[in-house]
Amino acid sequence: MSHPADFLPLAQRLADAARAVILPYYRTRLAVDDKLDASPVTLADRGAEQAMRALLAEHAPEHGIIGEEFGRERDGAEWVWVLDPVDGTKSFIVGRPTFCTLIGLLHHGKPVLGIIDQPVLNERWVGVAGLPTTLNGSVVQTSDVTDLAATRLGSTGPQYLQAAAGERFADLQARCRFTVWGGDAYLYALLACGGYDLVVESGLKLHDFAALVPVVQGAGGTMTDWLGGELNKDSDGSVLVAATAALHEQALAYLR
Repeated sequence: MSHPADFLPLAQRLADAARAVILPYYRTRLAVDDKLDASPVTLADRGAEQAMRALLAEHAPEHGIIGEEFGRERDGAEWVWVLDPVDGTKSFIVGRPTFCTLIGLLHHGKPVLGIIDQPVLNERWVGVAGLPTTLNGSVVQTSDVTDLAATRLGSTGPQYLQAAAGERFADLQARCRFTVWGGDAYLYALLACGGYDLVVESGLKLHDFAALVPVVQGAGGTMTDWLGGELNKDSDGSVLVAATAALHEQALAYLR
């Protein structure tokens, strides 16, 4: 059996290819379309995913692909790539450099390799199961915060935390030091290098979180759903990420 690290050179090539497509569009007045779910999409999203799919077709034709823009191919394969070419499309559209390209690799449905790439800032986080997470080649680590009262909490936006989920989040939020809204996948990248201590989200899709799991775990963090279960292709989209196991356990008590 191959090791996830064997596919890291290919993952890096995918990230490079996506960058090459995305950067020329950054802070240009490109057309924006609305998908069926009313979320925006651009030529950068579509072109970057097409470039990555072309490389996979050439170098790993037996692998599966799950992409945000162009759907699923061979998604029952042993190895499946999960692609989100521009996570944070709204940030990309307005010219804010917090969007990311997400490249995840599943082995039998479990995330084992992940890249979070921020093209504008030239930042690339790499996580591989069993190995330490790196940012541009240097090992990074989560903070050592264990007390909720000292916690820097992040989430993309209150509009994604509705009804009972919103109530549970508010209960947890009230016990944290402060909350910073916005950032999409960039939240998790910053948690991996000690910025945030806690990130809580609801309603994520597989392409939103598959790449994040190896990055967070390799930096020393804990990442589960709101019941404490491990994240995989069948997860419900609720996500709790903590810098330390002790902090995760405390937060989980409010979200369960």
